[in-house]
Order: sequence, then C-alpha cells, then structure tokens
Amino acid sequence: MSIETDYAASQPKSGKLKIAVGIAAVAVVVGAIALDTKVVNIGSESDVRQQVFSSDTYGVEQFPKIAADVEKRAVAAAELAPAVIADKKAAGEKYGVATTTGPVLPVSFSGVVGERKGNINAVQVDGLPPEIVIRMQTGPAINGTDLRDATGTIEFGQFTNQIEYQDAGSAINNEMKKAVLGNIDPTQLTGKTVTVTGVFKLINPKNWLVTPVKVEVK
Repeated sequence: MSIETDYAASQPKSGKLKIAVGIAAVAVVVGAIALDTKVVNIGSESDVRQQVFSSDTYGVEQFPKIAADVEKRAVAAAELAPAVIADKKAAGEKYGVATTTGPVLPVSFSGVVGERKGNINAVQVDGLPPEIVIRMQTGPAINGTDLRDATGTIEFGQFTNQIEYQDAGSAINNEMKKAVLGNIDPTQLTGKTVTVTGVFKLINPKNWLVTPVKVEVK
C-alpha cells in the first residue's frame, strides 16, 4: 500500500468528504475560467487595438453615407428660401435635423460663383428672395460640424469623449475635401457656374453658409 493510500485510509470520513468537495470546487472554477476565456487573434476585429477610434478611418467610412443621405433629402433652394423666410422654426422642423445650435438643412442649387473671401465663395442663385445670401465653403479650411450633424445618426454618446466627437467632425470635413473639392481650384471659381448639393445650419435665414457634399463645375 502506498503512502498516499495509507494517508487517505487513515483520514476520517468527514475529512475525505472535505477533500473531495475541495477538489470538485477547484475543477468547477477552472472550468468556468476556461469557458469565459476568449482567444483573440492579433489584428482581428476582436483585437482591442482595432476598437481604438481612428479619425482618418472614420471620415472615410462616414462621408459617403452622409453624402448619399444629403443628396436624397436635398431641397431646391427656390423651394427652401421662401419657407425659411416665412417661418424659420417651421422650416427647420420640416426640412432639417435638429442640433443644439440650430437645425442643419440639406439644399441644392445652381448659380454663378462670385467673390471669394478667405475659404468661402459667394454664389449668386437666381429665383431667390434678394435678401438671401448664399456662400459656400470651398477650402482649404472647412469649418464647423454641419456634415457630422447632417443626418442625425452621429451622436456624442457614440464616442469616448468630446475630443473624439470633434475629431469625427474634422475627419468627415477632411474626407469631403478629398472627395468633393480635391480637383477644384477655389481661386479659379469666380464667374463659373456650379451645381451644388450641401447642408447649412439655419441660424440666420437670410445668410446660408453651405458645406457641400457634391459640386459640379460647368
């Protein structure tokens, strides 16, 4: 008889039961750990490094979705202008997406590009009330978060903090510059006819600063 067998035989029944229960408990814990453990391959979708916010990737992914949504909902400037002049609040609710600083409205128009100041070109659009001024952001700097806020599907709660939320807006603007304005020289636009689809924040109904998602130069 081995030493282990002699020892087990010498133990009281209660002691043997305790040993058995302890072994069983350890087995249960080890099994639970094994079930709860997930093997993650480096570079896979489950890799935590793949979950870190990348502004460059975000802009590339989101801008085409935003552009498609804006083009689908865009309202002709000739229809939108009388509405915002008559009742800014009602027009914003009907055509726009609400934000904390005012609704973002989708619009389309054709017109002749006028004077350029800074990163903005004026656009003269026929058929609008004379008090309405339309300006378009043509870069190289694109300001604001109108594109980010244009669809209502991108919200602060989707990001870790305010910095990421702001970076998302900048990334979308940067991708728009590449996709829409990349082949356009804004300094050479004056006098040319453009067809534009874009968005603007309805703060002053007589002054529209449009951020484009599509520009055709004729």
